[in-house]
Amino acid sequence: MAEEPVNVNEYQELARQALPKMYYDFYAGGAEDQYTLKENVEAFRRITFRPRVLIDVSKISLSTTILGYNVSAPIMIAPTAMHKLAHPEGEVATARAAAACNVIMILSYMSMCTVEEVASSCDAIRFFQIYVYKRRDITAQLVQRAERSGYKAIVLTVDVPRLGKREADIKNRMIAPQLKNFEGLLSTQVVSDEGSNVKAFADSTFDASLTWKDVGWLRSITKLPILVKGVLTHEDAIKAVEAGAAGIVVSNHGARQLDYSPATISVLEEVVHAVKGKVPVFVDGGVRRGTDVFKALALGAQAVLIGRPVVYGLAAKGETGVRRVAEMLKDELELTMALSGCPTIRDITRGHVITDRERLHSSL
Repeated sequence: MAEEPVNVNEYQELARQALPKMYYDFYAGGAEDQYTLKENVEAFRRITFRPRVLIDVSKISLSTTILGYNVSAPIMIAPTAMHKLAHPEGEVATARAAAACNVIMILSYMSMCTVEEVASSCDAIRFFQIYVYKRRDITAQLVQRAERSGYKAIVLTVDVPRLGKREADIKNRMIAPQLKNFEGLLSTQVVSDEGSNVKAFADSTFDASLTWKDVGWLRSITKLPILVKGVLTHEDAIKAVEAGAAGIVVSNHGARQLDYSPATISVLEEVVHAVKGKVPVFVDGGVRRGTDVFKALALGAQAVLIGRPVVYGLAAKGETGVRRVAEMLKDELELTMALSGCPTIRDITRGHVITDRERLHSSL
């Protein structure tokens, strides 16, 4: 019997073994040189701890609230596409794992299970991720379906006026299946001579003329709070707040869009300072350890989003794998809190970490 994984990273190799190369590359790959893909992970490693001692950590609580909803830990499942390519049960299995762990799942607009199927599968707190399409009626219908199905927030992804150059998908001629969410609305079976039909679909449907005023339009068609995902600068963070966003996700799209954009953890504090506590700030990209979660919280994030590790867990062991990924991160976060002298999430402060910039400044 093969040894069970002891950390989240080990699920990646299990997923690589389990998946066809085309699908593994689709999930694992980044844009162009994949500099940002590596940097998302490496940037966490350059942050170190300032642990405090002789504090009562006999009881540790990871619980927190996100947009007013009580959750077991400051961890959310990020929106990632086409889970049935990883496992036959797809997003339904992911949602059940989220419910079992009491963490929030953000369902991707490119899910292979419908909005309604995922909603009826379990009682997880769910958000729905969306783009604004050239045909606004498609966006409106998907948002209304999510609202009717009990989703609690809309996550608007704003960093894809065009799809990034994902060279593995081009080489593999990655084919996206028809997505059930779009049945009767549009076809995802776009024919392309340029390799990936995922790119062809995105280019034919996404609206490159999207601006901040469209956030106002989205707010006008739903009562749900809107999180803006894809912010990397203080200028855009301020604009997001002015546009009425209920929260911001610091994200570079898992390094799948603009290569050589900054690692998300390296610009998190810039965004946090810009919003001045007016809205919560979340971060995704490169989180592989409970220590990474702690570092993000210390730099001002209210929670982190987990993308690829969830898909790897799903590919390796289905719903159980997703649950184990979430549990591993929670267990490691709990240990990090105990060893750093933080009994609760509220006790994690900026003083608990040192960034590479601070070390450089102190040495000058």
